[in-house]
Amino acid sequence: MTQLRVGMIGCGNVFPMHAASVVAREDAELVAVCDVKEDRADQKAELYQCRAYYDYLEMFEQENLDVIHIALPHHLHAPVTIEATKKGLHVLTEKPMAIHYQDAVDMIEAANEADVTLGVIFQNRYNPGSQLIKKMIESGDLGAIKSGKLSVTWDRSDEYYQKSDWKGTWDKEGGGVVIDQAIHTMDLMRWFVNSDLKYVDATISNRAHEIIEVEDAAEGVIAYQNGVVTAFHAINYYTYDAPVEIELHCEKGIAKMVADQATVTLNNGQVFIADNNPLETFTYEDGVKGYWGVSHVKQINNFYDTLQGKAELDIPAEEALKTQEMINAIYQSGHEKRRVNFN
Repeated sequence: MTQLRVGMIGCGNVFPMHAASVVAREDAELVAVCDVKEDRADQKAELYQCRAYYDYLEMFEQENLDVIHIALPHHLHAPVTIEATKKGLHVLTEKPMAIHYQDAVDMIEAANEADVTLGVIFQNRYNPGSQLIKKMIESGDLGAIKSGKLSVTWDRSDEYYQKSDWKGTWDKEGGGVVIDQAIHTMDLMRWFVNSDLKYVDATISNRAHEIIEVEDAAEGVIAYQNGVVTAFHAINYYTYDAPVEIELHCEKGIAKMVADQATVTLNNGQVFIADNNPLETFTYEDGVKGYWGVSHVKQINNFYDTLQGKAELDIPAEEALKTQEMINAIYQSGHEKRRVNFN
């Protein structure tokens, strides 16, 4: 077992999920953290008894790292990943993979050229409800998917955006409700359908925010090469974060997910339910909200088990690229006001 030296770039809200998951492993050591906001880097370095950096390039030069985690504004995912691969580092980045599709392609090419592992966080695939639906599709118990729909109605107020120096911008966030809030649910739908895109026809608009550039509403149709047509509706001007919903109408039944709970009702009357296990817990840091659950830990453990040769990577970058393509097609369709077709 190789002892892996780990650095983390970005000490914001999602940082605890990565840091605590790493320090819980016997085969990894968190040796450095980095953030341009020096107080945040210093605070996390003190908490985890490691070194603080304010420039990730300096961290690459000073530390003999094996792995980095990226929890940065979206526009930095690609350039930081590519610089890390040049140093021979394995990379695990938060979603979205990038802002632009070509940037995501460049990330994969850089990782392949350096022969390092690149992973992208889509932790909701590890939720018990997601796993139940996926397994019942793959086993044939549900039969072929006929159609699907999803809904994400959350609350991201102007005050929320005022607290950030990058959210709500096209150049740094890359979009709004689609690329930030709805992306996990849309990734799940694409994962369930498991087919290449045929076309995307979408509308995007800013209907209820005054201080942001990006969309706060999106709806549309995503069609797949296997014949499945799905609908989506996403807004982030609701008054609270309502439970996300996914429904799949299949030949042998209906699969429905509300928040993390999945209910599969077969045509023969059988019902299967899966939800998060309240006994399955993980402590990230004091003050971290409990809704994060254990799925981050599961994906991060899979990433490190892969580096140790004990597992196959569940969500390789090539898989995340498919979701990136879908998200970018929604924006292209919305901006150009036309259907985007794929071969």
